[in-house]
Amino acid sequence: MTAEAGTPARRATPARRRTWLRIGAGLVILAAAVILPASALFHADGGREPVDLTTRFLLAVAVILVVSHLFGEVLRKLRQPPVLGEILGGLVLGPSVLGLVWPEAAAWLFPAGVVENLDKAAQLGLVVFMFLLGCELRTDRIPSRGAVGAVVLSGMGLPFAAGVGIALAATPALAGDGATTAMYALFFGLALAITALPVLARILLDLGQDRTDVGALSVSSAAIGDGLAWLVLTFILASTGEGDGRGLEVAALAVALVLVTYLCVRPALAVLVRRMHSEQLLTVVLVAGAIAFSALTTTIHLHPVIGAFLFGTAVPRDSPTVDRISHRLQGFTLLILLPLFFAGVGLQTSIGLLGGTAGHWLLFAGVLLAAQLTKLAGAGGGALLAGLPRGQALQVGVLMNCRGVTELVIATIGLRHGLISPLGFTMLVLVAVITSAVTGVAMRYLIRRAPRHPTASTGG
Repeated sequence: MTAEAGTPARRATPARRRTWLRIGAGLVILAAAVILPASALFHADGGREPVDLTTRFLLAVAVILVVSHLFGEVLRKLRQPPVLGEILGGLVLGPSVLGLVWPEAAAWLFPAGVVENLDKAAQLGLVVFMFLLGCELRTDRIPSRGAVGAVVLSGMGLPFAAGVGIALAATPALAGDGATTAMYALFFGLALAITALPVLARILLDLGQDRTDVGALSVSSAAIGDGLAWLVLTFILASTGEGDGRGLEVAALAVALVLVTYLCVRPALAVLVRRMHSEQLLTVVLVAGAIAFSALTTTIHLHPVIGAFLFGTAVPRDSPTVDRISHRLQGFTLLILLPLFFAGVGLQTSIGLLGGTAGHWLLFAGVLLAAQLTKLAGAGGGALLAGLPRGQALQVGVLMNCRGVTELVIATIGLRHGLISPLGFTMLVLVAVITSAVTGVAMRYLIRRAPRHPTASTGG
């Protein structure tokens, strides 16, 4: 019986070798086909027909997806949220790495026309992502309203004040040319005050802390904080409108849109979800509604993601149909569309802007230190004042430090509207990546040191 069991293994070995040889030969041929004409593609004097823009766009999308998800898998192996790897993949394709080590390849792969098309695809992904984020905003499962209020107030207030102070002290380096000093300072404070709900939820799920008291308090606080952040951002963008009285007009239109959404759109969606039996048609209606709201907010001179987020908050909760639709949309959005946004962030981020200037590096260190310490002290202190034990309050402070994707979205809006300079944008991107990475590592350390005792489930 042993001989019979060993025979197939011996016979399978040559077959496996032949398979690997074929794979190796195929890879060599593919590498030769790509590498040999590479110099001709990247140089104008190659004597070949130029590759059209559509082909370059498709190649750029393929490269972005492969690089982003490869980095995501590496970060997953390092027990970090894969989204951090996808963000790093986008940074690698930008001027910070690829543009530095192989500028010809970067210029050929990402010409202005391709970047413009990538930006349009990324905007679509961002609109759907913010719609889904609005759908996940829950205020009906708050474990302790007093504790959430304390964490939100102090956890956002302290870093907001620190951000405003840093912005006013470093206006020449960080300010953009599209807003007043007051609006720029308010924006920079807001950028340091937010917490990234999607990345925070993923970290809690990976750590098995999503149904603990600490997890429920952190998620609820981040959700409320995100909602407040988008309201403040709406005010800031409305106040940067051009012309006398334009800011007041935009603010009035924004308030009117919010009222119409909750007085008319929300009950209409509740009836629609209840009566429409075709999930496919309902999916189209919801996505089309989010896109239409994005277009509407654009026409009143606000960023399209604000409209998508607002529409998402109006979608009925506790609907199995909506949950299935959200899950279906998340797959394509997170796997395909959102990495295009990360690549767009990477193409606009240049660590070289920090350069060899000691002042820039000291300023970045100050921004990063202020972002971490004020969030930790504010959110953790708020939880402590609300009655949580010291260890759990510290965990809340660490979790609320996670800025992730939300910070990238807000930083991109600030750069596009001239609220911050490219240097300020680069610093905010690095703060988002570093604070999110530190959150997972610090939480694992705190969980290992925490005393073993049962934790009540909040169901949230």
